[in-house]
Amino acid sequence: MYIANIEFTVFELILLGLFFIAFFYQLYFYFRYINGVLSYQRKLKKSNTGLQSSQPGVSVVICARDEADNLRKFLPYFLDQDYPEFEIIVVNDGSTDDSELLLTNMKEVYPKLRSTFVPYGATNFSTKKLALTLGIKAAKYDWILLSDADCMPESKAWITNMARNFNQGVEFVLGYGPYLTEKTAVNRLITYDTLFIALQYLGYALKGKPYMGVGRNMAYRKDVFFRMKGFASNLHLRSGDDDLMVNAAANKFNTKVEISPESVTWSEPNKTLRKWMFQKERHLSVSSFYNAKSKFRLSLEPAMRGLFYLSFIIVLIFGNLISMITVGTLFLVRTVSQLIIINKSSKHFGGRNYFLSLFVFDIYLPLVSLYLVTLGRIGSKSKQIVWK
Repeated sequence: MYIANIEFTVFELILLGLFFIAFFYQLYFYFRYINGVLSYQRKLKKSNTGLQSSQPGVSVVICARDEADNLRKFLPYFLDQDYPEFEIIVVNDGSTDDSELLLTNMKEVYPKLRSTFVPYGATNFSTKKLALTLGIKAAKYDWILLSDADCMPESKAWITNMARNFNQGVEFVLGYGPYLTEKTAVNRLITYDTLFIALQYLGYALKGKPYMGVGRNMAYRKDVFFRMKGFASNLHLRSGDDDLMVNAAANKFNTKVEISPESVTWSEPNKTLRKWMFQKERHLSVSSFYNAKSKFRLSLEPAMRGLFYLSFIIVLIFGNLISMITVGTLFLVRTVSQLIIINKSSKHFGGRNYFLSLFVFDIYLPLVSLYLVTLGRIGSKSKQIVWK
């Protein structure tokens, strides 16, 4: 085959075909799913149809193990919410610091604060799941809103914004829990990874394919928890107290997403790459327990991303001028699309911008995940992972 007197070999045509498949899937993935938050934002600006104005009672459940400093720092932000009917239940998970004394003193100041505890020395494999179970059983309201002791709501309207999705028939509401930004390379990596994962699970949920949520900011009905028999199906796992519940019971009919900037909960990030990788390993360790459709979707995108980069490089090395110009142009199209969608979404949530680092993380993060689920510490050292 000749185009402008340049010959295309069968090898080059196969390479171009693979590149085109990967390119168009990547474009589809970004505009359909990663762009979901921005699309939903535009939809809400036109009409708030589907959001309710009634404000049912809400029980906020927070588990804490040796988190006295974080409770002292962040708990008032939860207790000062501008919402008519709510309670904050802090479950003291066998703390050895002064958490119990702090909670006792704070209850004298904040009448909406309640607490319970996991006895010190409890032998459950995942004491956080036991702590959550105790907190949910102690809740007096039907809606359970989850967060962590090291989290801080963006505004006093956090509960209000999450609760506007508590329509009849809705059983899950997924929110976003970003990490606070710092001027370090590790922090930039962590915040990008968190943003991308959130845009992915929120985007899939908005398209009727929910597969996970994060315990830093999500809600579900109490009766869903008991219908699913709590964490009975995954008590043998240290993690999965949030995403496995969503993966097992959420669907396109009973799940909504909250994306307002006022609804996010900010968390303290890990300070070192090693601690972040250990945390990421813990999260990835339960992904093999997702349903088959979720596992397929989550493996397809990084596979196509790898094919995109690999075929691009090979064409640049072995291709002719026309093929190199073609893949270079399409590579630029994908990169510009990424930059616009990721950075506009990050700006919507009050996050930072990513430029050159986006390109680096786009290649690096799938390799990290691949390492952690194959040659990493999963299995060999996973028993050392704690829930915090």
